[in-house]
Amino acid sequence: MRSDIMKSGPDRAAARAMMRATGLDDDAIRKPLVAVVHTWSDVSPCNLGLRELARHAAAGIRAAGGTPVEFNTIAVTDGMAMGTPGMRYSLVSREIITDSIEAAVASHSIDAMVVLCGCDKTIPAAAMAMARLDIPAVALYGGTIAHGTHRNHPITIQQVFEAVGAHGAGRIDDAELASVERDACCGAGACGGQFTANTMAMVLTTLGLSPMGLNDIPATHPAKHAAAFRCGELVMACLAVDRKPSDLLCRTAFRNAARMVAATAGSTNAVLHMLAIAREAGVDWTLEDFEPASADTPVIADLLPGGRYTAVELFGAGGVARVAKELIAAGM
Repeated sequence: MRSDIMKSGPDRAAARAMMRATGLDDDAIRKPLVAVVHTWSDVSPCNLGLRELARHAAAGIRAAGGTPVEFNTIAVTDGMAMGTPGMRYSLVSREIITDSIEAAVASHSIDAMVVLCGCDKTIPAAAMAMARLDIPAVALYGGTIAHGTHRNHPITIQQVFEAVGAHGAGRIDDAELASVERDACCGAGACGGQFTANTMAMVLTTLGLSPMGLNDIPATHPAKHAAAFRCGELVMACLAVDRKPSDLLCRTAFRNAARMVAATAGSTNAVLHMLAIAREAGVDWTLEDFEPASADTPVIADLLPGGRYTAVELFGAGGVARVAKELIAAGM
């Protein structure tokens, strides 16, 4: 095991002593050390549920014969930072998160990892760290937020931004703006349309870094805890056969991911994030490769912000697997 260099042999007694102080016994120390890395924060709903998911992922690792160890990173919430000087830190945070995961996992000679992520920059950062470290790893997106209800209609953060514009134009008053603000966001999860978070969660599934269907489960859905547990089991299965991100990340995977972005009219931010992931993975994927991958791909998902439906509704219709099936049927 990679972790043996840190924990095995007489000269590593001091390291074992410190591990015992955290509650680990001889049996736990002998097992593979598996990181549960998450971007939990309570500053916004996007990453709010990740610490609880970490508990279930850890249980899955233990059930499959590993010893989980937990790390946390920072997160920047674009929806809050936009329009302020704080937005200057947003894209930079992607690199900080990637570096943080690398530093924590590599410095402790970790054998494998589960990465839990929840918003625009944390999701590509998870993939970049997985590619850079290239140890057995599984990523799980914390999930989309459930839509709110305003005047008997579904509402998301998008309608709040639109209401701000309407208020500025004098079309709605202060009371209506406040009502929209209070109704839009009703719990944990990232923005409910096919914005950057849900787009990149779909990209990670298509690249093979996340298990099919698990990223689609909304943040507050009862099945999300079981999904995290399953990821803990799956990372141990990957460790058993030494399946690493480099075994999955190739030009075909990136081409398929670009097609999925096009098919769902996803965020154009996927371009800059996929290029960064490809660079970390050493895959020859360039800006010019997006055009042929998307030119002949029809938009088949009617999702916000340009369409009518939320990510929760896409999950109800079959999620990523349904989109992929439709693309295959169309000969893509």
